[in-house]
Amino acid sequence: MKTLGYYNGKYGELDEMSIPMNDRVCWFGDGVYDAGPARNGKIFAIDEHIDRFFNSAGLLDIVMPVTKPELKQLLQEMVDKMDDTELFVYYQVTRGTGIRNHAYTEGAGNLWIMIIPQVIGDCKEPIKLITQPDTRFLHCNIKTLNLIPSCVASEKAKKAGCQETVFYRPGNRVTECAHSNVSILKDGKFITAPTDNLILPGIARAHLIQACKKLEIPVSETPYTLEELFDADEIIVSSSSKLCLRACEIDGKPVGGKDAERMEKLRAAVIEEFESATAAQ
Repeated sequence: MKTLGYYNGKYGELDEMSIPMNDRVCWFGDGVYDAGPARNGKIFAIDEHIDRFFNSAGLLDIVMPVTKPELKQLLQEMVDKMDDTELFVYYQVTRGTGIRNHAYTEGAGNLWIMIIPQVIGDCKEPIKLITQPDTRFLHCNIKTLNLIPSCVASEKAKKAGCQETVFYRPGNRVTECAHSNVSILKDGKFITAPTDNLILPGIARAHLIQACKKLEIPVSETPYTLEELFDADEIIVSSSSKLCLRACEIDGKPVGGKDAERMEKLRAAVIEEFESATAAQ
């Protein structure tokens, strides 16, 4: 199959799928999601993604309709049905189905899955960024479906000819991007925002930290500011679909390019890990 969707036990091509109007996602965006790449029939970092998915659901008191092993098996079965070998595997759970009411719907949630072709790429091409105040709520550690501020920010970046938006809070503290984590290299050190309630604990971010430890690059999980971002030796944007991107411009100003060797070692390390973990047998 070219695309594949799933909703509470029903399968089909994405444009053939439908959902009840009373699914709470329609009224409130009431749900959480997770996603990651697959290659050669292997879903990358699947256990880490599923753990984060269940954690997000638990933080919102959403009752999961499947266990972790059941979800893992279901995702693998769906990947095995696909024609393409490089895929994006997306899954979400909404709180349930019922007449619109702000109070929670009781019972297990609704499970959605979407699988489409997508290539990870080598992440060698640098990207351009813009900055914008972070107007999102204070539960950014939960991977919810409420993504309007991120959508607006992504559209602004697109119109500016850029690929991502960096968010910052009062005091100019950098948090993350519209749909990525952002970290910096400065004086040989990898600096990334702490995993508090202001950022999503990114899986790619965690793998970058692991790569730093293997490469003996010091890691500091501490807040940093916009001023420090602009002054960084290198700026790294990471997500499950773009594992390690280098930024070359922010708000029209050139940035980074001062620690190319260390930057390349990091990029090569995470790409090599991904390719090795998803190599054809």
